[in-house]
Parts: sequence; structure tokens; C-alpha cells
Amino acid sequence: MSKVTFISGNPSEETRLNGVFQEVLTYFQGSEITPGIINVRELPPEALIHAKFNSKEIIEANRKVEDSNIIVILTPVYKASFSGLLKSYLDLLPQNGLEGKIIFPIAVGGTFGHLLMIDYALKPVLTALGATHILKGVFILDHQIRKLENNRYEVDLEAKNRLENSLDLIKTSLSVEGRVSSSIL
Repeated sequence: MSKVTFISGNPSEETRLNGVFQEVLTYFQGSEITPGIINVRELPPEALIHAKFNSKEIIEANRKVEDSNIIVILTPVYKASFSGLLKSYLDLLPQNGLEGKIIFPIAVGGTFGHLLMIDYALKPVLTALGATHILKGVFILDHQIRKLENNRYEVDLEAKNRLENSLDLIKTSLSVEGRVSSSIL
């Protein structure tokens, strides 16, 4: 069976990216796909900052990545790039830790000026980690995510449809044997 792991490089507990993350998690509820979750901000800061590859939590997170066929990476856009927190974790993956994986990037940013961040900032780092199957990804503007009460968010219909269309493609391409169909590559 295919396994999916979500890596959230969101440094803040209250941010619009949480709304997108919740949409993705909700999308997979009730399906046979139970995603693994790596919330990088919940990993030990000392392990991330001091590159403690032997940290129990880092080893456990890396095992989730290793055991997965598909990796969904979520990040906010900061200074026209992905979050430094995400980079800190990616630096702790084995040299070819993303080899043979399908990578689906999702980014949330303030302007269309950051639209190409996925292609020009994130994809080169993922490629350096051995990723060869990086999907187009989805970029969502901040204003397409409305903040509600109690750290809840609502993604507008257009952004939600784009996100779900991409997730549909991934979900339907998973075969019964747990292999990923070549139709999404």
C-alpha cells in the first residue's frame, strides 16, 4: 500500500498555512490512505539547529519519509523562498532521502510575485536530495485563506478546487498494489 507523509515547514502555530494543511488532511480522511505527519516545528529545536542526525525524533521523522511513496511538502513563503524551519529539517534527511519518491509541494504566499518560489527555490533543494519526480505543486495566496476563530481557517473555493484537483490526481493514481501510476509523473 502506498504511504503519504506530510511535511509541514510552518514555524508558527497560528498561520494560514494551517488552513491549507487541514484541508489536505481532511481530503484524505475516510480513504485507505493514512498519512504520516511531520510538523517540523514540533521537532526538537536543538536537533534542528545543531544538526543532530542521531536525535530520536529526527530518526523517527526520517523513517516516515523513507517508508513513504509520496511526500507532500507544505511551506509558507518568506523572502521569496520556503521557510528556514523546513530547510533545517531537509538538511537532516539522508543525501538521497527523496530518491524514488513523488513530491508534491504546496506553498502559501502574499503575492503572485512569489509564485515561482516552488520552481526556483524549493525544487533545487529537493532535487539535491535525490527527488526526480516533483509534481507541479499548488501556490495559494494569503488572501485566499480566511481566518476564523480558534485558529481555524477557510480556504476559498478557487484555491480549494486547485488543491483538490491535484490531490485527486495523486489519490486516483495510487494502484491497489500500492504503486504510484506513471500518469502523474
